[in-house]
Amino acid sequence: MSKIKGTLDMKDFSDCDLIIEAIIEDMEEKKKVFSQLDEICPPHTILSTNTSSLCITEMASVTNRPEKVLGLHFFNPVPVMKLLEIVCTILTSEETLEIAKRFGSSLGKTTIIAKDTPGFIVNLLLVPYLLDAIRALESGVATKEDLDCGMKLGCGHPMGPIELLDLVGLDTTLYIADAMYEEFKDPRYAAPPLLRRMVLAGKLGRKSGKGFYDYA
Repeated sequence: MSKIKGTLDMKDFSDCDLIIEAIIEDMEEKKKVFSQLDEICPPHTILSTNTSSLCITEMASVTNRPEKVLGLHFFNPVPVMKLLEIVCTILTSEETLEIAKRFGSSLGKTTIIAKDTPGFIVNLLLVPYLLDAIRALESGVATKEDLDCGMKLGCGHPMGPIELLDLVGLDTTLYIADAMYEEFKDPRYAAPPLLRRMVLAGKLGRKSGKGFYDYA
């Protein structure tokens, strides 16, 4: 904890070698942060994002160092999950990628490399699965408990899809699904009405105390 310092002043990032942005999944807000950091930080600083699905090339476009911009996508809960998804744009330099790989290894993470395409590797495969689970619940295929039990005991998953949705956050899942649908226009990524209504109702999962399950 002694190595952690909080700040509300962006200028405190002026001497960093590598920065990981992890704000809300809102492109315009992320671009504001990247533009500010680009002005504040020295030329060698690598700017990375923890986005789950948004276009990293678009974030890089507001900087004067697109070759030093990439994605460093950690998984929740970060201290437990061993994976780090490194996402390269068509402008990311080999030097930046190598530094990112060494950084990931220094954290004890296993790194995988993905192109800057919506969902990258994990969410490209995971999001349709989660949305299909909501559709199955919505159409009465089974209860949430049985859907979760089926995938845990039938496929060896540590968590069922409904439990995982509550852990990730229903609002975060909706942000990701909408971003991927906007890019691909593929119905696999279209958010089910139930998901959108859960978010509108403030039932966001564990973070709000109630999602598909009640955590009160």
